[in-house]
Amino acid sequence: MDLLSQPHLRAFAPVRGRLVIHSAPTALTRHVEWALASVLGAGLEIEWKPQPLLAGTHRTSIEWRDGCGAGAEIASSLRGWHYLRFELWEESESEKILFRYTPDLGIHRAVLDGAGAVMVSENLIHNALVYNDDELRERLALTLGTSWDLELDQFRRVELEAISQSQAV
Repeated sequence: MDLLSQPHLRAFAPVRGRLVIHSAPTALTRHVEWALASVLGAGLEIEWKPQPLLAGTHRTSIEWRDGCGAGAEIASSLRGWHYLRFELWEESESEKILFRYTPDLGIHRAVLDGAGAVMVSENLIHNALVYNDDELRERLALTLGTSWDLELDQFRRVELEAISQSQAV
């Protein structure tokens, strides 16, 4: 039996996820921890590190396992705080979902394929085809989350540099 095809059992379908908070003001870190604990349960250990790109902010990364929809619940609870920047992946047997949030752009949700590329539905393509060339490019960039990638890329590089430095030691 496919649990994901049974709406009344969907919440019990196991998923795994990863949350990367690229920047959170120091004053919000405790609130973020409470929000995550309310979704994932108590006992989360979160290690905050200073975010060198923005003074007075911190970054963290956590991996979790829960029921289907936990990622959307986490993203919804975190998007209410304007000063956060985060990316969240939720992966089940049948799909992988990415949520991205920045203060200037708001939230973006995308379904990913096995290689991590954003999948674009047939309906979105049909709807975009009614626009002229410039509008079409703009619509596709919005669907793909291009602006979110551009803004979050500098924060991803901080993480990659920290990983490469720790491996070099």
